[in-house]
Amino acid sequence: MSGLSILLIIAVYFSLLWLISYIVGKKSSDNNAFFLGNKKSPWWVVAIGMVGSSISGVSFISVPGMVRGIDFTYMQTVFGFFFGYLIIANVLLPLYYKLNLTSIYTYLEQRFGKYSYKTGAWFFLLSRTIGSGVRLYLVTMILQELIFNAWHIPFVVTAMVAVFLIWLYTHRSGIKTIVWTDTLQTICLVLALVLMVVQVSRQLNFSVVDYANLIIQSSHSRIFVFDDWYSKQNFFKQFFSGIFIAIVMTGLDLDMMQKNLTCKNLRDAKKNMYWYGIAFVPLNLLFLTLGAMLLMLATKNNIVLPSSPDEILPLFATKYLGQVVTFLFVIGIIAATFASSDSALASLTTSFSVDILGVQHDEAKVAERKRKYTHIGMSVLFVIIMLVFKELNNKSIIDAIYTIVSYTYGPLLGMFAFGLFTKRQTRDKMVPLVAVASPFICYGLNVLSSSLFKYQLGYELLMINGLITFGGMWILSLNYRTIEL
Repeated sequence: MSGLSILLIIAVYFSLLWLISYIVGKKSSDNNAFFLGNKKSPWWVVAIGMVGSSISGVSFISVPGMVRGIDFTYMQTVFGFFFGYLIIANVLLPLYYKLNLTSIYTYLEQRFGKYSYKTGAWFFLLSRTIGSGVRLYLVTMILQELIFNAWHIPFVVTAMVAVFLIWLYTHRSGIKTIVWTDTLQTICLVLALVLMVVQVSRQLNFSVVDYANLIIQSSHSRIFVFDDWYSKQNFFKQFFSGIFIAIVMTGLDLDMMQKNLTCKNLRDAKKNMYWYGIAFVPLNLLFLTLGAMLLMLATKNNIVLPSSPDEILPLFATKYLGQVVTFLFVIGIIAATFASSDSALASLTTSFSVDILGVQHDEAKVAERKRKYTHIGMSVLFVIIMLVFKELNNKSIIDAIYTIVSYTYGPLLGMFAFGLFTKRQTRDKMVPLVAVASPFICYGLNVLSSSLFKYQLGYELLMINGLITFGGMWILSLNYRTIEL
């Protein structure tokens, strides 16, 4: 498929997104629409859009490649996600709706005070800005190599255009628009995935029954690991980590919760979370199924696989499966990437506007003007982050940044857990020190564990990190009065 054809696909795709944005934002583009969608979003639309937001372009590429290294064991984490979503629906959502929050971190101010509130907001801003910037960079680089390098267009132009396109359809009504555009992008993502599976199955010439039998008999069919406690793929580590990852990266992340807060009421928000959790299981199973099929195809056709698992799907999609799959691959990564990036841009704008600038206390016109400038500023920041990663040009550094970002979610877990499950007050001014120290202590524990016991901590670091923050806040609460919640 030529670069011009791919560019035409992108142009048509974003024209549809802009049209949806224009229709949705025509009647309302104030801060209430941008932050909360006027509290009128249908729950089923939110549920569909959240699927696309939770699967970035990196996940679209990486999950199929996991099969070669860890088989289907990722499903253990996915099962944990589902139970995490149940906890979000029945513990966190009732709290957020009861307090009528615009930013979920406002809860920390009401519970502990200003310092805790600002700490939670800054941890979110740091984590989401870097994480979303890395994801957008990695996928934009794929488009750069597929199209724009051949035309000698600099990466800085590609990055600016990518972010500008997101800004273009989100600047009018923010989350009110994104709820609907993400629905379209999720549908495109799922259709692309299903059709890619169909195309690969045709090349394998297997029936559904034959394929199922081959998977069961394959060395990659393993889902559960109960016998190896040292393995990162041990069921209990994966399952319970999945629960906490879902709680932190969905329930304590404004990027994901902002869509839930646009539902008409708590009952609709719960229904959205239930169905979103249910849909997430078969979708990830389908990603892994595609990965297993690609390994079979490689064996059948004696195709040499790349060393990096993340390069397996792009290799097949661009070289071995024809133009139809290339088209589907491009649509899939665009839909996955921009469904997660647009909501990230909106949530970062919301958090900075509400949590840092305090626009909720300003007059309507002043608040709207601050929000618009913040939205532009966050867009520029995304471009800067992408250019920095381009200069680093080192995958190990990017992986390290992902690890750092995962550390920063732990303090949020500890702060919310302490607020929800104790009645104790704590020394608000000292909470920032505890939250900052916690990731460093976790890193030290991981180094000691690796050197002394040859055991490297995995996803369980998130739980340990949250526990350290919880413990620190408990120590700070000693000799402090208890409060009635």
